Amino acid sequence: MLIVWQLAAAALSLTAVNCGAWAQGAPGTRSDSLFRPWAATAPSPNNLPGVLRSNPRDTRSLSQKTYDPRSAPAFRESPGLPAHLQRAVVPYPTQESPGTVIVDTRNTYLYLVLGQGEALRYGIGVGREGFRWAGRERISHMTEWPDWRAPAEMLDRRPDLPDFVPGGLNNPLGARALYLGKTLYRIHGTNEPSTIGRYETSGCIRLRNEDVIDLYRRVKIGAEVVVLSAH
Repeated sequence: MLIVWQLAAAALSLTAVNCGAWAQGAPGTRSDSLFRPWAATAPSPNNLPGVLRSNPRDTRSLSQKTYDPRSAPAFRESPGLPAHLQRAVVPYPTQESPGTVIVDTRNTYLYLVLGQGEALRYGIGVGREGFRWAGRERISHMTEWPDWRAPAEMLDRRPDLPDFVPGGLNNPLGARALYLGKTLYRIHGTNEPSTIGRYETSGCIRLRNEDVIDLYRRVKIGAEVVVLSAH
């Protein structure tokens, strides 16, 4: 009877070890923590870091779905950005409604109207000469880690460019993309943060990845976007 009891105890102990190895991701195990996308409960408005959420309709590779630049150890916030281009709440009197996005092309700022005379300001990169535009659009679509497809006109100008780049670190659209109406223009991240504050795009509005993640969490589809003239 004692032997039977000892064998049963040993079996229970072995089961506990295997469960712990699964949960902790020990070598040679398919830990759930290694295969589950980064996720978190909805942050409060004052909690700025962004988190990539799982999307059951997302068909990208595992590495693309689980990578979040604010979570992964390899990511660091873009260094060397001048203080005036850093994200900040600033005074901004306007007649536009809270939730409206205003793009100040001339000064390379994007403002998210908060109301009561304030806005959240982001440094941006904007269109170079000949590619700038002004007007009103609405956010029609929002995507995490978007794929990039080169428009035919761009390939005519730059035949050296690839036709397609999948979502991820090397994608020129960066971590998020907010599509503007039925146009080809987007508000998006970048894999070249050094271009923030410059006039280098083909008409899109470019933010650092950490800033576009923050903006993505604060705006909604249908939000109005006002692009001011550079002149």
